[in-house]
Amino acid sequence: MRKTASRIVPTAGLVAMLMAMSAGCADDPAAKGVAPPSAAPATSGSMSGTSGPAPSRVPDGVPDLQAGKEVARDIQVPWGLAFLPDGDALVSERDSGRVLQVPGRGGRPREVYRVPGVVASGEGGLLGLAVSPGYARDRYVYAYLTTSSDNRIVRFRLGDATPEVLFDGIAKASFHNGGRIAFGPDGMLYAGTGDAGQRDSSQDPRLPNGKILRLTPEGRPAPGNPTPGSPVYSLGHRNVQGLAWDERGRLFATEFGQNTLDEVNLIEPGRNYGWPEVEGKGDTRGGEFTNPLVTWSTSEASPSGAAIAGNTLYVAALRGERLWTVPLRDGRTGEPRAELVGRYGRLRTVAVAPDGALWLTTSNTDGRGEVREGDDRILRYPARAGTG
Repeated sequence: MRKTASRIVPTAGLVAMLMAMSAGCADDPAAKGVAPPSAAPATSGSMSGTSGPAPSRVPDGVPDLQAGKEVARDIQVPWGLAFLPDGDALVSERDSGRVLQVPGRGGRPREVYRVPGVVASGEGGLLGLAVSPGYARDRYVYAYLTTSSDNRIVRFRLGDATPEVLFDGIAKASFHNGGRIAFGPDGMLYAGTGDAGQRDSSQDPRLPNGKILRLTPEGRPAPGNPTPGSPVYSLGHRNVQGLAWDERGRLFATEFGQNTLDEVNLIEPGRNYGWPEVEGKGDTRGGEFTNPLVTWSTSEASPSGAAIAGNTLYVAALRGERLWTVPLRDGRTGEPRAELVGRYGRLRTVAVAPDGALWLTTSNTDGRGEVREGDDRILRYPARAGTG
């Protein structure tokens, strides 16, 4: 069932729409704005709350970052990455609208679907992918894409001619489209959206932009959301492109800052993460806003994908051209460590495969990187025995 509306209202089945264009994420050299209230980076923070979903199993093998191997190459702007039950990966090409299947142990990618209606412009196009938790039964693949009028979430089977529109009316722009989707441990579909350059939309609970949305697999507002009948799970975001859950079911999200600080946030239902009033850590106004756990300068990060293996959060950095590892222990985040600095250029997506291996995609063909032979490529880091 397709759902459209001009605004989110507390009635099941309605969604929102807002059209805009803006300066880019922290990765965008043309980004402009008011200086944030705080510029002090934080390398640790409390994780005392819970994100709502029940705990989930997190692969506990430690990815060996010294044993990476290339599993695929010559992919044009890979963005989404999701795994089929047999370990093969589905990868989206942002600009072409193609979905490629990559063998779990490496091999030549093959096109298995082309999403119709993709309009690639700036940061928009075919973005996040997710595979249904019940794929063996229902065969559904989910995608977040930019069209001529909006961003939307669809689902399809690989043999379908036309995807089913689940949620549309998310404002599009050349920048800040968000685009990451993932199923949580509760079986619900989560989506990170951008503010599409309309900063005030992030604070408007009636609009889907600048939010993390929580939906049923059919695209309706999920039961148990902070406001009944609304898809909004959290608000006050600028541009969310990374979602990951730890073994206790807590949700972490990466967020692009504007000129100063990028963020990792612990996402709790109904919380407001401050944008555009706060970038990085700042005045919470007596608890109205929630501060991030970790911040980086925009030159060090521009964080896109996120994944958790064991007790470590992995964050792929675009402008920073590195993989950040963040320890998650004893209810706190430890000191982040930069890995693979400059080795492969811009890094877009990181994900943990069913066998515990860490997969990483480059993003040098997206118009902002230095293209190297073989770009863009997908790398696989096998899991060692032990805990993260």
